Amino acid sequence: MARLISHGLGTEPIGKLLVKQAVPASIGILVMSLNILVDTVFVGNWIGSTAIAAINVVLPVSFFIAALGMAIGVGGSSIISRALGAENKEKARTTFGNQITLTTLFTVTMVILGLWFVDSIVPTFGGKGNILEPAKTYYVIVLYGVPFLGLCMMGNTVIRAVGKPKVAMYAMMLPSVSNLLLDYIFIYVLDYGMAGAAWASTLSYLVCFIFILGFFISKQSEIELAKCHFGLNKATVVEIASLGVVTLSRQAIVSVTYLLMNNILYTLGGESSVTAYAIVGRMLMFALFPVFGVAQGFLPIAGFNYGAEKYARVKETIYTAIKYAALLATIVFVFLMVFPETITRLFTSDAQVILETPAAMRWVFAATPIIALQLIGAAYFQAIGKAKQALWLTLSRQGLFFIPLIFILPVFLGELGVWIAFPIADVLATLVTGYFLYKEIIKNLNPELKSVN
Repeated sequence: MARLISHGLGTEPIGKLLVKQAVPASIGILVMSLNILVDTVFVGNWIGSTAIAAINVVLPVSFFIAALGMAIGVGGSSIISRALGAENKEKARTTFGNQITLTTLFTVTMVILGLWFVDSIVPTFGGKGNILEPAKTYYVIVLYGVPFLGLCMMGNTVIRAVGKPKVAMYAMMLPSVSNLLLDYIFIYVLDYGMAGAAWASTLSYLVCFIFILGFFISKQSEIELAKCHFGLNKATVVEIASLGVVTLSRQAIVSVTYLLMNNILYTLGGESSVTAYAIVGRMLMFALFPVFGVAQGFLPIAGFNYGAEKYARVKETIYTAIKYAALLATIVFVFLMVFPETITRLFTSDAQVILETPAAMRWVFAATPIIALQLIGAAYFQAIGKAKQALWLTLSRQGLFFIPLIFILPVFLGELGVWIAFPIADVLATLVTGYFLYKEIIKNLNPELKSVN
């Protein structure tokens, strides 16, 4: 029987434990983000700025399908963390087996539908004019690898839930490194253009899948599966879905946001504005990697200790995670306020794009120092299995605030209104999250104060 590595989640000092969980997660996210960043630099310099816009059109579609795997992974991993905390290994095994079955069924189905409706999906997401053909080329090839990506996203969260953050980090690093190597071969050496960029991404997903599969087959995890665990269990599926819908909804709203932004910016500023958004979007993925890493490291610690009814440790984890994430977010903020033009020039030499992007980047990241509270607050409710609150807080920023703002503000401010919508939505969502998190801490993490409330 595998050693109970997850037990340390309930006994080690919180500060040390959070660093132990967050650093590998941050490094994994960093390498993955660098992959996206450098991939965009390669594409922009070796193919052209239109290719950057074309990839940005495809991203929301592939992200949404891959998000099915992430949603099932995060939802199931919350259950697994709490089950291990309560020493219920059979529930953990059943959950993981059901995660694999659900991820495979959903991602394959979505890929089939995505390929069937390719001619209508790509234009809808902003693939117009000169962007259309390269976007279709990239879209079709990348979809072939999305089921592998979905299984990787699911498996990675489980690896972290069982207390193996370093293995999860390697799983995120492998496809990133392989994608960059394949980019060089397929785009620069073989001159395959957009098809080369797409095949590099697809094959990198396969590399990641093989690594994660090898981890679980070699029984390094304390969750060992039998055939019976793959059969769908209604109660387990419902619980996974209720929590996974939070992550899926977040990714769905991101896809909707890309769709709306690409179309609104194309109307207001043409292809250069879509390219500017693509560059800023890459920085959103890359620059905040340490903050996202803290949030990822926070999830299994909070879930395990909540399942073990160690509420003082849960509260300490919340405060420590917010403190660490806020400090890191402030450092990111300063860097991006000082060097936006230098960053833009890494991606393209297009004069119009260089003119537009720095100001947009400053607006988009203007409220970065306060987002730690919003991220950790929403993650907390998901970690402890409170799906409704997690869903509400996750959707509040983009669904409740950002999307209405990008329709209202441009009427008065033009394209500037689109960029100003970002910090306003961040501030409003953080205020809402802070209110609900405060109430939750007082009511459920301070049992001695319940009578007062």
